[in-house]
Amino acid sequence: MKTRTLGNPGLVVSELGLGCMGMTSAYGMPGDHSEMVALIRNAVDRGVTLFDTAEVYGPFINEELLGEALAPVRDKVVIATKFGYALESAANGSWPTALNSRPDNIKSVADAALKRLRTDRIDLFFQHRVDPAVPIEDVAGAVADLVKAGKVLHFGLSEASGKTIRRAHAVFPVTAVQTEYSMWTRDPEADVIPTVEALGIGFIAYSPLGRGFLTGSVKSDTHFEANDYRAYLPRFSEETRSENLALVEALKEIGARKKATVAQVALAWLLARKPWIVPIPGTRRSSRLDENLEATKVTFSPEDLAQLDDVLASIPIVGSRYGETDFAMVD
Repeated sequence: MKTRTLGNPGLVVSELGLGCMGMTSAYGMPGDHSEMVALIRNAVDRGVTLFDTAEVYGPFINEELLGEALAPVRDKVVIATKFGYALESAANGSWPTALNSRPDNIKSVADAALKRLRTDRIDLFFQHRVDPAVPIEDVAGAVADLVKAGKVLHFGLSEASGKTIRRAHAVFPVTAVQTEYSMWTRDPEADVIPTVEALGIGFIAYSPLGRGFLTGSVKSDTHFEANDYRAYLPRFSEETRSENLALVEALKEIGARKKATVAQVALAWLLARKPWIVPIPGTRRSSRLDENLEATKVTFSPEDLAQLDDVLASIPIVGSRYGETDFAMVD
């Protein structure tokens, strides 16, 4: 597995990371605990060094899972986790409806995460969502204190605008920005990607396979259970799904010529965008892990990339990526 460098001073990670949220939440019932531990350790054996989690995933149990799985190899991996949700606002296991990035909460979240992750430092600590009630300068200052104390090594932002990134970076260096980015979510290209490139900040692409849509596993008649987050996302509705599947069909044709799956084409496309972009596809299945990692072997010529750009430009994606009550990017 090749590596990529995030930010300056650089944080070196594998060119593909592993998003761990879906192992315990969002996509139906949690995966079998022992199987998920084995999957994470298999990823380490295959050269993956970047593992992404958050206190809100579960909540808490995702960090605990990662802590257990990575304890034997802690010094060989990079663990990214997040703060910023007001967990007390979650009712009956639902996603929180409020944010909390007050400095005192940031520091208490860090201390609790260290225990769950069975470690003495958090390699990359993200603000999960920008909190309009707390100046980003205060957030950056709180993380700077944690870095000074040795509890955190690097500062990250998730779903932040270019303006917010610049304000935070002026107070304390931002190592990486994490935002949804894929062939069907190209919003970061307008503002965030140019900003991080100008500032020398790395970029982590979450949901690089469109929450499974770009694997080809979602069909026009796919039914999502009530405990599957996708059941509430506009892009996965029955009305929009059939239109969005046109992209998958087009990618199948391109993949056939490259002897690659749709997922591999989607991941390889992201890897080809910039040398400091690191996708973090998630999975619960070892076969999908193997498939995703093989994407690092797929290469595109300039002509291939031009063709892919033409395909993406010709197939509009229908439906917003989040529901109206979800927290997305704010200034």
